[in-house]
Amino acid sequence: DGNISIDQRAAETVGGATRFPSLTLGSEEGLHGGCMMCWTRSGTRVNPIQGPRELFRKLFVNETEAEQVRTKDRLALQGSILDAVNGDARLLKNRLAARDAQKLDEYFTSVREVEQVLALRQKWSDVPKPAAPMKEPENQGLVNDIPVLYDLMALALQTDSTRIATLEIAGGFEASVLGVRKEYHSLSHHGQVEESIELLVKLERYQTEQFARFLGKLKAMDDGDGTLLDHTMVLFGSGMGNGNAHTNLNLPVVLAGGGFKHAGYVSFPTTGPNRQPLSNLFVSMLQRFGVEQQKFALSTGTLRGL
Repeated sequence: DGNISIDQRAAETVGGATRFPSLTLGSEEGLHGGCMMCWTRSGTRVNPIQGPRELFRKLFVNETEAEQVRTKDRLALQGSILDAVNGDARLLKNRLAARDAQKLDEYFTSVREVEQVLALRQKWSDVPKPAAPMKEPENQGLVNDIPVLYDLMALALQTDSTRIATLEIAGGFEASVLGVRKEYHSLSHHGQVEESIELLVKLERYQTEQFARFLGKLKAMDDGDGTLLDHTMVLFGSGMGNGNAHTNLNLPVVLAGGGFKHAGYVSFPTTGPNRQPLSNLFVSMLQRFGVEQQKFALSTGTLRGL
């Protein structure tokens, strides 16, 4: 699947069934440029919604009539520009060498992604958004924003505004309100210094507590013949098994909800014929989501025991 991330692969199958095929949330702070978790098929990074106020407005605030007219005019103009560019590019393709033609195909993939976004916006431009169940929140910094972002994610799923949402806590996460005045990224390179490890644990405990609170929120929401947690796969984890050494073995992940057979703590071998790459879990999740997917990234099958 090239450069695409699991959330965007699932979003491809949603189409226009929801106003937002996916929601990407997070901050852009940090040494490595902020959120880097969500990527489209063409390898384009999905820019995150950076605060609860912006997410609230996206979910619940309708445009005025004048704004709707301007939006429709803008969408029509963008569509006509894409039509013109597409036509010129197809004429050019016949005169290109194989390698350049491949690059042009990548460009076409990017254009198709933009076309799909435009078509979706046009489809939903006249459909009113759900009534806001809470007052518009203020942005108060990522530490204080995390529980509000989780609350809004739960509401987005409950109102079927989207069926896919991601929240990435970038390396610039700094929690002076918790008494931690160093960034998450720098603490992850703790060099076995006990004080740094204690501060890192403090940050990660807070993050884990907020995740647990989110699961409780989903579990308290009725959803047909079960709860929203019963019908929602929730994955929590990290791309580093040991941030201090920059290794990605023994990745710590939590899978909750979604109707899976949960078995407490499970340890999988990281080497040998029985090793289980994380992408095996991604295949299992995509299949549960309804995607006909037999392989994803470096997967060797589905994850056993689910």
